[in-house]
Amino acid sequence: MRLDKFLEEKKQGSRKQVKRLLLAKQVTVDGEVVMAINYNVDPFVQEVRVKGNHLKGEAHRYIMLNKPQGVVTAVRDNKHQTVIDLIGEGCEVEGLFPVGRLDRDTEGLIFITDNGQLAYQLAMADKKVVKRYEVRVNGEVTSEDAAYFKQGVEFLDGPICRPADLHIIESSEEESHCYLDINEGKFHQVKKMFLSVGKKVTYLKRLSIGPILLDETLELGNYRFFSDDERKKLDVFFNSK
Repeated sequence: MRLDKFLEEKKQGSRKQVKRLLLAKQVTVDGEVVMAINYNVDPFVQEVRVKGNHLKGEAHRYIMLNKPQGVVTAVRDNKHQTVIDLIGEGCEVEGLFPVGRLDRDTEGLIFITDNGQLAYQLAMADKKVVKRYEVRVNGEVTSEDAAYFKQGVEFLDGPICRPADLHIIESSEEESHCYLDINEGKFHQVKKMFLSVGKKVTYLKRLSIGPILLDETLELGNYRFFSDDERKKLDVFFNSK
């Protein structure tokens, strides 16, 4: 949330008074003086102090889910099981929602949270959060394909993808196994990128979002709350340049 709003909620004064506190360098976040009223913070993850006094915030919930195929990335759906349905059996789901999306036939890492600011920050194009996918395609992926992805791909229907990094693990005439790193999330982007070089995706799994890696011990359909270390890593999504 915005720092000025948090300070107002914590009864540190009116908006004008809060602005004066910031300009007077009386506010720190994780030990650093902050003067910008529109600075974004998660006061549970980060330490906010006013005149040396620690202001504690309410804890947001951050959940890592290993989404299986067949499940939709939504809060509710009339036809299909949702990611919220998967965690509903053992967790209070009121206020929770998925951040971003994965296609119904795609597996892997999904964030679920009640922190709207995190969702907003991840959606901002200029954040350029790198996401890694494991991909299997029919046909041989070549170094020429990797070079093509590196320069950016233009789809037939208009959109142009940013440069992406393709790492070939195994490649044969029948099937190829790769990692793909992208920093945006256009509709069906990974599938369309491979179609642009004549290959069809047969398996797709998201392995990471920024510094957060999918827990390899999480079975498909299972979830867990973020560790303290993972919560701290979320700092990178706020106020990054």
